[in-house]
Amino acid sequence: MNGTGSFIEQMRWWRKRRGLSQLALANLAEISQRHLSFLEVGRAQPSREMVLRLAAALELPLRQQNTLLLSAGFAPVWGEAPYGTPALQLVDRALDHMMTQQEPFPALVVDRRWNVLRENEGSQRLTAFLNDTPKRPADPDNPVNLADVLLAPNILRPLMPNWAEVARDFIRFVHADAQADGSSDTAALLQRLMAYPDVPKPFDIDRIEESHEPVLTMEFVKNGVPLRLFTTIATLGTPQDVTAQEIRIECFFPADEATEQVFRNWAETDFAG
Repeated sequence: MNGTGSFIEQMRWWRKRRGLSQLALANLAEISQRHLSFLEVGRAQPSREMVLRLAAALELPLRQQNTLLLSAGFAPVWGEAPYGTPALQLVDRALDHMMTQQEPFPALVVDRRWNVLRENEGSQRLTAFLNDTPKRPADPDNPVNLADVLLAPNILRPLMPNWAEVARDFIRFVHADAQADGSSDTAALLQRLMAYPDVPKPFDIDRIEESHEPVLTMEFVKNGVPLRLFTTIATLGTPQDVTAQEIRIECFFPADEATEQVFRNWAETDFAG
């Protein structure tokens, strides 16, 4: 469906995509199955409140809630302030605080399609080291796509001994996004990434070993310097804006003392220089 079609078509599509029967969705939305059936065949017209109730029961992201409202003849409820505008000043301050707190380790802000909107100094140092480029801040007007950087054949892949494992888990993440938001943009991103050579399928399974670390690390080796990192991904807890909901903050942490020392040394050298 990807955001097109009438209210009836979108409702049916989303319900089936979520794997729900009419009875199950009706129970979640706390309405009668009869009323939901009438809505799905056009014998009843939804109110704005009913559209929002059903959207919440279907766990639709704010962008898709707006689309469903439009299909039913209502104006969007949720705003979409461009990134970096005064409307998101409160969010920007929180992002600044989080990224500063993460120093000297990398942190970056990405949108839902993994376009890099902002990097802290630690991330800029890591990017410069891996790519043999000068340290510079991210350009949100011409963003680098982190997904392409990770999965394309000739950027980070040659530097990552465990690239296949990291790529598999990343593809699973993008696949889950595509299932959750049902948008053409996320579906196109997944298709583009899967077209790169040797990218694992989302449900490829590694050989099962007796023991595993608690988290999957990203391993890099460049100029004889090994780095081992793991990541956390945070989102805003109570977004009321489409852009705010789609922002993600990825923080990188050293997985061993040697990696931690490398980042601390880079920061000290940068400060001294």
